[in-house]
Amino acid sequence: MGMLAENAQAPVTAQAMSTAAVRAFGNIARLWGLDTEEQLVLLGSPPRSTFYKWKKQPDAAHLGRDTLERISYLLGIYKALQILLPDEKAADSWIRKPNTATPFGGKSALDRMLSGNVADLFVVRQYLDAMRGGWA
Repeated sequence: MGMLAENAQAPVTAQAMSTAAVRAFGNIARLWGLDTEEQLVLLGSPPRSTFYKWKKQPDAAHLGRDTLERISYLLGIYKALQILLPDEKAADSWIRKPNTATPFGGKSALDRMLSGNVADLFVVRQYLDAMRGGWA
């Protein structure tokens, strides 16, 4: 019994997840050149004061399930782009380029994601996973 307890990983706390998510989102926002308005929409339109608190003190951030889900999709989109487009600049600029693929209808992936619906983040993630030949 002692062996099991020693080898057991401590569960990741909601606080640790929130902190990591805020930091990861901040990095992606910087790499993608997202302005404050775009960041707010992608995060599900939290109050500005809350958003600025998260940025200033990621260690104190308490994200809800919806925000964590949104950041999870954005991380997946970021990672898929890094795999599909090994050139960092190409990967980071892809979200702003017009795209004739069905989910985008000539608009950019960012335009689709800025609808404010979490489902649109899922659609972009699913599209990229399909392009990778991955699992949706």
